[in-house]
Amino acid sequence: MTDPNAQPAQPVVPLTEAEDKQWASFAHLGGILSFVPALIIYLVFKDRGAFTRQEAKEALNFQITLVLAYVALWILGAILLFFVIGLLIWNATWLVWVAGVIFSILGFVSAKDGTAYRYPFNIRFIK
Repeated sequence: MTDPNAQPAQPVVPLTEAEDKQWASFAHLGGILSFVPALIIYLVFKDRGAFTRQEAKEALNFQITLVLAYVALWILGAILLFFVIGLLIWNATWLVWVAGVIFSILGFVSAKDGTAYRYPFNIRFIK
């Protein structure tokens, strides 16, 4: 049963080239916070701009890779907690965070200029 007063769906308005670069760069820069900004940008703008879709997907895959690295380090650190190496492993999470910030900024600068950025290590979960 359809509503006779229902309005037709509005067509998707494509992003301009400047907006495409802007949202693609924000997807990378949002990685400083977590994977959530890249996920939101990917879901909202994936059908509106090809460059944004590509870069948001790349940033999201990198952020998911970092989350897995955090989880693996915490689990390994918890298992080895009674040894000195467990504390060292937990401290390595700071290195993962610093790497994430640096590569997110590099991705932001690259995408802002309209150049696709590939992270040096990234598991491609989203194809």
